[in-house]
Amino acid sequence: PVVLDQVCTHCNRDNYNYNLAIPKPRGAQHMCPFQISEETITPLNNTKHLLVSAYMDQRVTGFDIRIIGIFRRDSIQPLHCLFCCSGYFSGSTPATISQHSDNFGFAFVTTDIMCQIPQHCNATHVTLLTQPDGENMSNQIWLQIRNKKTSEKEDKRLHFNFTVCISNLFGDYNNVLQFAQTLEIYRLLGVDRVVIYKTSCGPELDRLLQIYTQEGFVEMVPWPIDQHLNPSRGWLFSEHGGDVHYFGQLTTLNECIYRSMDRSHYVLLNDIDEIIMPYQHNDLMSLMNMLQQQHPDLFLIENHIFPKNPFDKSANSTMPQWRGVPGFNILEHIYREEPDRTLYHPHKMIVKPRAVEQTSVHDVLKMFGQKFKVPLDICRIIHSPISMPRQPLLDQLHLDTRLWDFKDRMLPNVMTVMRKAGLLKSEEQR
Repeated sequence: PVVLDQVCTHCNRDNYNYNLAIPKPRGAQHMCPFQISEETITPLNNTKHLLVSAYMDQRVTGFDIRIIGIFRRDSIQPLHCLFCCSGYFSGSTPATISQHSDNFGFAFVTTDIMCQIPQHCNATHVTLLTQPDGENMSNQIWLQIRNKKTSEKEDKRLHFNFTVCISNLFGDYNNVLQFAQTLEIYRLLGVDRVVIYKTSCGPELDRLLQIYTQEGFVEMVPWPIDQHLNPSRGWLFSEHGGDVHYFGQLTTLNECIYRSMDRSHYVLLNDIDEIIMPYQHNDLMSLMNMLQQQHPDLFLIENHIFPKNPFDKSANSTMPQWRGVPGFNILEHIYREEPDRTLYHPHKMIVKPRAVEQTSVHDVLKMFGQKFKVPLDICRIIHSPISMPRQPLLDQLHLDTRLWDFKDRMLPNVMTVMRKAGLLKSEEQR
């Protein structure tokens, strides 16, 4: 008989659910796993779907494992979870497939596959089957199960206070100067780790990222989505075409939250040209200590655009070494546009990762806990895009020099990292 009372009450009723009796492991007749995926995107055999990662997640009653994937919406089929239990196969258990509600019209959508671990199984790896039995096990690709907890005491020791998730880096993006300044400001604000999902970038930015990766400040996650799908460069299928939203941005944001769940108190979800900036505190921890008095689990931060033009040329006058470095100096961007709040105006987020089940770009889709919209005078996003559809007039903008409060401490750090990357010109070259 099908057991329906194990299903998460807030899951989509259209999701597949096959929670049958959970079989015990098969015993010692087979050793596993044969092939463990070393890729960040793994095709699922006999389907049109892609798998990304698997995490222990027991927050939803009746489930133990959440597999994050990218599924073709018109080809959803029943799936079955098979576990490797300390070297031995389990029996297969039925999976529940949960498509995220945001797909923006694209054929492929971020999808969670929820599994229950069989009794007496110390699961280390998981794979998915299209049939409960009979598939050739030697051809199966296995995902390692992450976020496995060994004790409650260890569970409470989180390595980082703040992690920034930058969802996608693709094309020939090469804004070295803005990127270095942004990362060094985040370091001054108390960020411990920046996770970047990289498909491609320009050569100078790649050299800079290698330095940050060697230092341990940046964690680079390869994201070869273009080897599997035709990713869109836009957010809406009807306007931009392609297979999946914005190089799989929704999948990487969710993956980063789960990647950070057992190691970071807070996760900042923002783009590469944005800084979540406190305006009444010197660092993020002081900000969060104040905001936590309301006990929320998710903090919505309003976006404010600082146009590329007009700008303050004097901010770059003392840095001749930056001549020839690709990108622009964000210290020059001190004029802030007032958003039109009569229209939809986006936010970005600071979240407690363990409170989030599914997220989109500007808000969560499913969570455990409460949201809080942070007042503008306390914190806002400094958004410095490369281009805008229109250039506002100067008298329509507000002077905002908040970035200059970090200038004296940030500039030497930017010089140091660019020097290590070999991006600064010598006196003779200037």
